[in-house]
Amino acid sequence: MIGCPGDERITPALWGMAAILTLGGFLSMFTSTVVNVALGTIAAEFHAPLGTAQWIATGYLLALAAMVPVSGWASRRFGATKLWLGCVGLFALFSALCATATSIEALIVFRVLQGAAGGLLVPAGQILFAVAAGPKRLGRMMTVLSIPIYLAPVLGTLSGSLLTEGLGVSALFLVNVPISVLSLLLGRKWLPRESPEAARSLDLRGLLLTVSGLPLLVYGAAELAPVPAIAGAILLAVFAVTAPRSRAPLLDLRLFRDGAFAAAAAVIFCMGIALFGAMIVLPLYYLDVRHESLVATGLLTAPLALGTVVALPLAGRLTDRIGGARVIFAGLIVTIAGTVPLALLTGSDGYGWLSAVQIVRGCGIGLTTTPALAAGLILVARERISHAMPIFAMLQRIGASFGTSILTAVVSARLAAAPGSAEAIADTHWWIVGVTAIVLIPSWILARAESRHRVSKMD
Repeated sequence: MIGCPGDERITPALWGMAAILTLGGFLSMFTSTVVNVALGTIAAEFHAPLGTAQWIATGYLLALAAMVPVSGWASRRFGATKLWLGCVGLFALFSALCATATSIEALIVFRVLQGAAGGLLVPAGQILFAVAAGPKRLGRMMTVLSIPIYLAPVLGTLSGSLLTEGLGVSALFLVNVPISVLSLLLGRKWLPRESPEAARSLDLRGLLLTVSGLPLLVYGAAELAPVPAIAGAILLAVFAVTAPRSRAPLLDLRLFRDGAFAAAAAVIFCMGIALFGAMIVLPLYYLDVRHESLVATGLLTAPLALGTVVALPLAGRLTDRIGGARVIFAGLIVTIAGTVPLALLTGSDGYGWLSAVQIVRGCGIGLTTTPALAAGLILVARERISHAMPIFAMLQRIGASFGTSILTAVVSARLAAAPGSAEAIADTHWWIVGVTAIVLIPSWILARAESRHRVSKMD
């Protein structure tokens, strides 16, 4: 038995459910990075330009983004468990098709379809788990589902190099098949069966606006392409204006009327900028300044993920005990403390010291992002979680794209002026410090809203 959502105990059944859903979430995140290091090899194998091969990665990420807004409606319409199981099966199918593709065009198409399945897979699992965990266990249990977000990209980068060199390009995709099959078998046996909600008409206008606007905005921001970015922003703005007037909106934006939800959303968006944008900066230090190999760079940047994963269990326990806002505030301070030394980089800093600094920064990130998600969901009614979760996921992806865009522009300009300069990398980290410091404002607002909610429950 999973237990009552109001129960504070974490039952073995709930831990088992967490393990199954984490395995599925790992698939989607792992696959997003496993091919990146092999794009040159793939281009050569298919006799295609690197610019064309790049769409194997870009198409996957855009499909991931496009499906996030649909995940809430699909979970309500079909049931989160049924949706999750279907997406795992499709993910296995499209992974196998990628491995057997005979042209670069076919590979890109199969990767887009794979991304669409993955884009529904993660939110469906989060919705299913948030409902089962309930508010009193949400902080601890959501940390489990957060592990793939931080660990899978690191493992994907390292595994991509090893698989390509040892087994060839097809292994990059075939590796997903046994994991998918195992997830599917375990999910069919152990995940709870839930009844879908009464059939509601799909908000076609909202669907068209979001599945076109979000990928355009993400692509435009990440690629520094103003036209698609502006077009995507306009489409999403139209959705934001029209959605509240819809009888059955794709996403219920009225959630933003709650101050705690809005503050948690701001934290998630800003941390998307600071976290994912920063992931492109430090690797350039090892590659361009210290002239390390790609595999060595992956290993040298792994301590960040290690620190995050280590801090996640503590973040979950503290969130359930004292509330997410206080944990977020402390996490932001630790994140800043772990980022300032990177803003003082030189060309001769010891790798042991840099690894320790990354672990500290990772701990701060672990104390920030998942508590923000839990704090936002705790105040949301159970039946509205399927609206809240996709909203948070969209904001994180948009923030990540903006962070990548902004910091890429900054570090590129600095390195163009001083190639191979450690100072260029260091100066860019001051931007990351600034963005992280800004997040202290919405975290303070969230703390006040959380306190008011606690007082109102006591009354």
